[in-house]
Order: sequence, then C-alpha cells, then structure tokens
Amino acid sequence: MLVLGVETSCDDTAAAVLRDGRRILANVVSSQDQIHGPYGGVVPELASRQHIRNILPIVDDALQKAGVALQDLDGMAVTYGPGLVGSLLVGLSLVKGISFRSGIPYVGINHLEAHLLAIQLEHEVSFPYLALLASGGHTLLYCVKDVGAYVHLGGTRDDAAGEAYDKVAKMMGLGYPGGRIIDHLAKDGDRKAIRFPRARLKNSCDFSFSGIKTAVWHYLKSRGPEQWEGHKADIAASFQEAVVDMLVNPTIRAALAYGMRRIVLAGGVAANSRLREKMKEKADADAIEVFFPSPKFCTDNGAMVALAGYHWLKRGRCDDFRLNADADLTL
Repeated sequence: MLVLGVETSCDDTAAAVLRDGRRILANVVSSQDQIHGPYGGVVPELASRQHIRNILPIVDDALQKAGVALQDLDGMAVTYGPGLVGSLLVGLSLVKGISFRSGIPYVGINHLEAHLLAIQLEHEVSFPYLALLASGGHTLLYCVKDVGAYVHLGGTRDDAAGEAYDKVAKMMGLGYPGGRIIDHLAKDGDRKAIRFPRARLKNSCDFSFSGIKTAVWHYLKSRGPEQWEGHKADIAASFQEAVVDMLVNPTIRAALAYGMRRIVLAGGVAANSRLREKMKEKADADAIEVFFPSPKFCTDNGAMVALAGYHWLKRGRCDDFRLNADADLTL
C-alpha cells in the first residue's frame, strides 16, 4: 500500500510517501522557524499563510522524490486536529480536493495518534507500551494498547513542557525555538548551579510547568541582566534539569504503577538530549526498555501521519468530505 501523508497542524509544512507502513520513500518538511523567530513563538495567521505558499511545492517534492505520481497512490492521510485551525485547514483542504478530483480515498488523522505511533517507523515496539508525548503544545502520558486503543493516564495541568522552554528562552533573550537553543546552551552549564523547584503532584500522573517558568522569571528579575548575562549556560542547564526531572520521574512512576515494561518518547521535546539521557538512565535502573524516535520523527512530519493512515486505510476506513478541522481534537 502506497500512502501520502500530509501534516500542517502548526508551523511545519510536511509531506511524506510511505510504502506498506514501513518503507519511507520520501519525507519532506519545510520549517517556519525564521518567520516566527522575531516573535518568540508561532503567530497563527503567519503560519497559515505560509502553509498556503508551501503546501503544493512540498507535496510535489515528496511525490517526485518518491518517484511516484498521484495516480499511483492507494490512499492519503492528513492531520485534521488538534492544532491551529487555519493551519489544519490548509492541509485538509488540499487532500480533500485531491480526493474529490481523483477518487483516491483519504483518512483524517489525529495529530496525537501520529506521534504515539511514530516510533514504529524505526523500531518494532510491541504493544502495549507507555508513551510520553511532550511538545510545545502537549505533555501527555498514554498507555498505547494497539492502533486506535489509547488510554489517557495523565497530562499537564497548565503549560506544556515545550511551551515552558520557549517562554524561558524568550525571557533570557535566546531566540526561538527555545527548546533547541536551551538544550545546546545547557551543555556548557552547571545543572546544579541553581536549584529551581520541581512540581510534585502526589497520587497523579499529571505534570505542571507553570511553576518552573515563574521561578526562572523571578530569578532573572531579582538579579537583573547585569548579574545573570554571563551565566546563561548555568541558568539554562539548571532550568533544563528541573524540566527533565518533572518529565522523567512521573513517567517512570506510571510505568511501575501500571506494570509497563516499555516506554516510548514522542513529540518535539523527545529530541532533547538530556531528557533522552536521564530517561534511559532511570529506565535501565528499573529494567524498563525505553525507545526514542530519531529527532526528525520527534518533530512534526508527514511520515508519522502516513503511518497512522496506512493502518486505518488497511482496516477499510475512509473519511468523507464532511470531515472538518478540529483545533481541540482529543484522543
């Protein structure tokens, strides 16, 4: 089965061609980091306008790199939520238009589901597994029992982990995207230089990152730039260590509580080097296997959408033209 996957949920325009659910023939992503950088975060109106400019060239490029034409496709998959509604509509409208014109069946894919299954592009991870999905918009824990069978165990009560990274980076004048910049800067810093607070939510698999963000703000404000400008690496490393602790510890506790012997990381924050290092260290101590996608499959991409689409198309699902974008779609 040959599937085209299209992803436009936020600020990355992506398309991929996947054969039989495993073989990636093409995976093309166009980033908008330079467009949103001056604002310290994604501006929805700018994102949707850029998707309109990018979508046709990106899809054409993916098909060309895969060496296939539209008529060769057995099906298409497109993200229809959650995300920025203007961005979602660009990808969904294109795929629905192609389907209407060509008769190629398509399925709408939940962006969260695509991330939870992305690990299967590179590793054959047996079900069930515990998945930590951490990104700029989400921090969630799921028990993934099978394709289409997901049990929500916990999530953030306020900010997402990636959102905290971006906001702290903006406070420090580091630029955007904050996660990547802080991760790089932290390599030269002392993780123990500042003891930022960790949120600990008893008897819960939930997370909270508003406190750490506020703690960094108070630290910077109480000292002033003249005192902390020369210690940015230590601040970044100390902040990152706190965030990583607040991601790793609840995940390990949930795995032990629910008897899960496999943990999968997903989402953009899963590319963080310290998170990978500490999750592996803690998991190994409890004889738990941990799996990480390649960084290119942590961030938004069309291959994970095509993979989810492959499984649903194989089961005979086909969406009609009434499907609409859903910015607040849940799983």
